[in-house]
Amino acid sequence: MLSATRRIAGVALASISGVAVAVQSRINGELGVRLADGFAAAVVSFGIGLLVLLVLVPATPGGRRGLAAVWRALATRSLWPWQCLGGMCGAFLVASQGITIGSLGVAVFTVAVVAGLSGSSLAVDRAGIGPSGRQPVTRQRLAGAVLTVLAVGLAVGDRLGAPGTLALALLPLLAGVGTAWQQAVNGRVRAAADSALTATLVNFAVGTVTLLVAFAVDIAVRGWPTGHLPSEPWLYLGGPIGIVFIAVAAAIVRFTGVLLLGLATIAGQIMGAILLDLLLPTAASHPGPNTLLGAALTMVAVLIAALAPPARR
Repeated sequence: MLSATRRIAGVALASISGVAVAVQSRINGELGVRLADGFAAAVVSFGIGLLVLLVLVPATPGGRRGLAAVWRALATRSLWPWQCLGGMCGAFLVASQGITIGSLGVAVFTVAVVAGLSGSSLAVDRAGIGPSGRQPVTRQRLAGAVLTVLAVGLAVGDRLGAPGTLALALLPLLAGVGTAWQQAVNGRVRAAADSALTATLVNFAVGTVTLLVAFAVDIAVRGWPTGHLPSEPWLYLGGPIGIVFIAVAAAIVRFTGVLLLGLATIAGQIMGAILLDLLLPTAASHPGPNTLLGAALTMVAVLIAALAPPARR
């Protein structure tokens, strides 16, 4: 009974954090437009988040104990170095927000992430990469994942005549694939540290280093960004929002598994993205009937997966 309660609470928290991710996507997308460089926007977003965590984690007893615990876990091989690299996938997701949302809009960006996340979550759960261990591919879980892929096809169906836009949607698709693995290994770091904040710090540190390298290559190829840092404070909130999302995901993935965590998060993202594109539209925000139907189908897929009984490991 307690396990089921934790599972339901985890789904609710994941859905709420998904709405926050949709807001983060809009912020980082707009920042990328203002700076005229998606990599620059990602560096700013991740860098601010890292600075907040560098102050917050050492200032808390749990954070300090978590850092020491992660170090011991790495030394004793109960945590492997590759399991600390989830931030690389987070960096790719944030960079794709800055690069593509100005052209795709938040809704299409989000449903593209769904396609990658749903299939890779099944594989990650089946392999037992996350802290919840191996979880077999049941019929309901598979049905939920397949429905999400169909939802993406429906959502972007009205853009089949724009191959450039569809090619751009491959970036969030790949970001979704990486997000499942990121959530799994961040859950491992959280288990080793016994601190969601410490796991989030590791994620942001790795992600920031990854983005700085990518930004340096971007400057070498294309030159310095032509945009300017905006004056609106809200455009710098992407990093703090990311802290909340990563910390929540690292804390609850052991109760939900990677697939259910991902689908519940996507449910929140879908609703938040549709509302943002309808209530606060941008030049790329034009969700048509196909996008809305795709979003509704995604919600059905999440419900199917959420109501599936816990799989035997």
